[in-house]
Amino acid sequence: MAKAKKGVFFKRWLLLVVPAVVALALVVRFLNNSKASDLQNLLQNLPKEISQSINSAASSQKSDADLMQQFEALANEIRRKQEDQSKQYEKQRLKLEKQIQELQQIPEKATLREKLVYAFRYDTKSKFPAYIWQVKPNFESDLEDILDRERNWDDKNPGFVHEITNEDMAETLVRHFYSGIPEVIEAYLALPSTVLKVDFFKYLVLLARGGVFADMDTNPLQPVPNWIPEEIEPHKIGIIVGVEHDANSPDWRSRYVRRLQFGTWIIQAKPGHPIIREVVAKITEATLQRKKEGALNVNLRNDLNIMSWTGSGLWTDVIFTYFNDYMRSGILRKITWKEFHELKEPKLLSDVLVFPQFSFNAPIEVKNDDPNKPLYFTTHKGRKSWKTAPKVEGN
Repeated sequence: MAKAKKGVFFKRWLLLVVPAVVALALVVRFLNNSKASDLQNLLQNLPKEISQSINSAASSQKSDADLMQQFEALANEIRRKQEDQSKQYEKQRLKLEKQIQELQQIPEKATLREKLVYAFRYDTKSKFPAYIWQVKPNFESDLEDILDRERNWDDKNPGFVHEITNEDMAETLVRHFYSGIPEVIEAYLALPSTVLKVDFFKYLVLLARGGVFADMDTNPLQPVPNWIPEEIEPHKIGIIVGVEHDANSPDWRSRYVRRLQFGTWIIQAKPGHPIIREVVAKITEATLQRKKEGALNVNLRNDLNIMSWTGSGLWTDVIFTYFNDYMRSGILRKITWKEFHELKEPKLLSDVLVFPQFSFNAPIEVKNDDPNKPLYFTTHKGRKSWKTAPKVEGN
């Protein structure tokens, strides 16, 4: 009886356990299949997610690059505006300094040279002003030829201010520029000849305003900016001159003041240059002394009188004095005429650029194979107009 009960209990337990095991197995299998499906789905979607991440990162990077470009553009714009503003401020500063300088009164007790320094300061780093100055004497006759040369100066130098004055306008400019230095005006008015006044005017206008002075009998072959050689920095030059005469015969004293002379028919200078200033001072002093002694009337048909008073003789002496003044020129050795004897190419000494004799007195007809052609800048008729000038009373 007891054995029969055990058998029945065992069968019942088995009937409960087996279905439970089967059910558990089914659940486990189901769960396994679900995870595999999720994993499969995950693996299938992974490239899309990676691609989206990469695209998102690339888009973000592009956005950053665009932002950086915009930032750089903005920074450049700000920098450009600041530079423009700085230039405007600098122009205003220079203009204001000029106005202040013009308002300042020259000390009455100052010497002539001190007054000239005070009124016209020399800035070595400044540019050559784009002026071309010429004076047309009233007694000129070849008007058509003069007009052709005027047009040539204009055509060759379109960016320059070309000022052609007559005797009356020249006097007006002298009175304006030197209103604070009456002795200069007195000397100018005291000169007994138009030729002397034209000579004096060229120094006066170059000291006050700078630029190029060209006699009316010069004709340009090249633009003025071409005069400065490429290997020389313009800020190192303060004045440009050319050799007028280089003696090759012993009788040079009969026609010239110095064995080697620098010409005055073409001069380019920066305002306030010490050489120009000294020439102005010497002419002023000599003229006022002549006036005081009653010795203004001289034979102006004698070349040597013109050269010594206002012309190339005085001009040459002042230039060599400048070369040999170490405090002004910075040159340690002695400079003589031999330095420029048979000069074939431009030579810079201190801040003076000297050209060969042929540069500003070029031949009328130039051959293409002429080795000096690149250095031909102007022709010069050398009419020596004082030969035909009206006589000075008392001569």
